[in-house]
Amino acid sequence: MGDVDPNGALPLGTWGGENAAAMVDDTMHVHIGCTYGNAARPSLVAGRFEVAGEYNVNAYPVNRGILHPATFAGQVSGDDLTLTVTLTDTAVVLGPVVVRLGRDPRMGPCPICRWLGRRSDT
Repeated sequence: MGDVDPNGALPLGTWGGENAAAMVDDTMHVHIGCTYGNAARPSLVAGRFEVAGEYNVNAYPVNRGILHPATFAGQVSGDDLTLTVTLTDTAVVLGPVVVRLGRDPRMGPCPICRWLGRRSDT
């Protein structure tokens, strides 16, 4: 895919890894294990970002629909994104996980949204 520009918006597409994914269009939809959340599409500064959003840590097997305020922080190196999500109301931290641009996520037993030019929430 080539190296991602360290400045500007996080590139569009699916970023996949082991039990993790980020689907980026005008927003960023993230799965880490059996959880998910949404944030605005991040802008990179020197390959890093931090953006506010919402996260559901009780999405599977029974989605209780509880969204927590969260901070999504990441660092891009080449086509790899190291991503951490911190729930700001509980201090629960998910990650860090590494996902790669253009790679299909391997989610194990957890369901995941499919990105086909637009995203639909779980």
